[in-house]
Amino acid sequence: MAENSENLLTPLLVFRFHVDFAVDPLVSGASGNVNLCSGAFSDCTGLEATMEPKVIKEGGRNHGPHQRAGQVTWSTVILKRGMTTTRDLWKWFELVGGGSYSYRLAATITMFDPQGAAVLAWKLEKAMPIKFKAADLNAKGTEVGVEELHLAHEGMSLLSEADIKRKFL
Repeated sequence: MAENSENLLTPLLVFRFHVDFAVDPLVSGASGNVNLCSGAFSDCTGLEATMEPKVIKEGGRNHGPHQRAGQVTWSTVILKRGMTTTRDLWKWFELVGGGSYSYRLAATITMFDPQGAAVLAWKLEKAMPIKFKAADLNAKGTEVGVEELHLAHEGMSLLSEADIKRKFL
């Protein structure tokens, strides 16, 4: 019996990823990538979806209730990068905080294999910055300052291989 070729692949290294932003296609008259951040992100957490099961109890069924698919909730995605003098992330947070609803963006997080080819990509729909955190300042510290951007979004999807190839060709 032949094994599935996907089961023979080596795991991906989690430090090879890229985050880019694009104008949401639902925004009228706008399209294309947005140069939001001139530095790379060092950390990305929160690529998570949770489905709450619907429990249906049936009279006379003594071995347990029925479980049905329920509402899906999306976790907040947290991006971290070394503190820089660019103000792009803060400006985006400030625009949305000031009521500029149209500044929701589609964010794509792409993972690369050891040879540098894009292999997996998650797309966050209608991402909106909900928290900006500057580095803690400490006169006795020697570490690099890290800023954080927390993103709420309205859905996450795993892009197909064809979409990934089209994006990076």
